[in-house]
Amino acid sequence: MMRAEDVAQYLQDNPQFFEGHTDLLTQIMLPHPHGGRTISLSERQMVALREKNQGLEKKLQELITFAHENDALQHKVHEFVVALFAARDLATLQEMVPHLLREIFSVPHATLRVWKTNPPSAEVIAFTDEQQHPVCLHQAAHDTADWFGEIGKQLHSFAYLPLHAGSESIGLLVMASEDKQRFYPGMGTMFLQRIADAVSAAMHPHVTQ
Repeated sequence: MMRAEDVAQYLQDNPQFFEGHTDLLTQIMLPHPHGGRTISLSERQMVALREKNQGLEKKLQELITFAHENDALQHKVHEFVVALFAARDLATLQEMVPHLLREIFSVPHATLRVWKTNPPSAEVIAFTDEQQHPVCLHQAAHDTADWFGEIGKQLHSFAYLPLHAGSESIGLLVMASEDKQRFYPGMGTMFLQRIADAVSAAMHPHVTQ
């Protein structure tokens, strides 16, 4: 008894088969994928091609949307970096960074802690030293929720951006939200890293004097 696999393999090995049996394209009837009626083999192929094209169009639209979102985010990062040049001292920078994050990126809550002027607990410094890149969590690291005051009890997502001067940490930038999906473990952090790099560079001359 011939197996279905054997038939499939034969047709793959002999693509010219239907050239000599064109009548089979209309005689072989198959169930319609979206209904109870039957259609010819050629019609079924057209349905498959149409569905494949629709899938490709959807994927293309997703890529276009993603590209537009990336362009918009790139523009915001550029705006943020340019604005940092207006800060002439560390106090202004500490006040400006959270404000810019709220205004440009619509971050609900942001705070910047600098070791030189306002060092946190030893646990937070150790946590920052361990992070080479931004990290997003659904729980506050150590006592950092308290940095936001009373609203800290209502926050459910956090983005921690370690700030460095060379190999040493010099501060920690924290963004937070009541929305659990704003920052979450495993999310991409490329743009967060760019923000951290920009803030670190802006702070460097003020904390290494």
